[in-house]
Amino acid sequence: MSKTFLPDDALSDENLNDMDLFHSAMKGVKPIKSDKVLLKTPKKKDINTEIKRAAATAAEEKFVIDNLSEGNIPDQKPSDILSFKVPDLPVRTFQELKKGEISWQEGLDLHGQNTEEARSELYAFIQDCRARRFRSVIVVHGKSWTEGSGRAELKSYVNVWLRQMPEVIAFHSCRPADGGTGAVYVLLKTKEWGS
Repeated sequence: MSKTFLPDDALSDENLNDMDLFHSAMKGVKPIKSDKVLLKTPKKKDINTEIKRAAATAAEEKFVIDNLSEGNIPDQKPSDILSFKVPDLPVRTFQELKKGEISWQEGLDLHGQNTEEARSELYAFIQDCRARRFRSVIVVHGKSWTEGSGRAELKSYVNVWLRQMPEVIAFHSCRPADGGTGAVYVLLKTKEWGS
């Protein structure tokens, strides 16, 4: 016949009630400070959104007309893909723009225009489209470059000018069917963005 033994320091169950057993089992355990369960981590609001947006659209300016710079224009090659978005634009929306899945309502062709004409046309076009509450437009800037410079002149300017327009929240070079790297899809504000 076998016998059950208890350690010398343990008391028999007969002499302990449930509460005493619980306290002895919980000896050394620290209580938690909160009884709330976090199912997922809360998304932190980025307090620097406005600063990031301004930095993304900023460019050194030497000469400005209609808020569009004429100085310090980085060179773009005919085959370069142009791409820009404000920091708080949803990734899905930008992906749809890149794939040409957002249908555009109006287009502007800048072929054959000099820098002054193109700047004036582009500014007026974007203002008009914004006033008409268009969401997406297309701008054809072409791929031709200035002889000897190795850069696509209008493409380089359009890349900077669109970034400087507060009405523009994103742009990306088009699919081949819509002009490829000779044109850009432009996404415009349809409401007060970020509010």
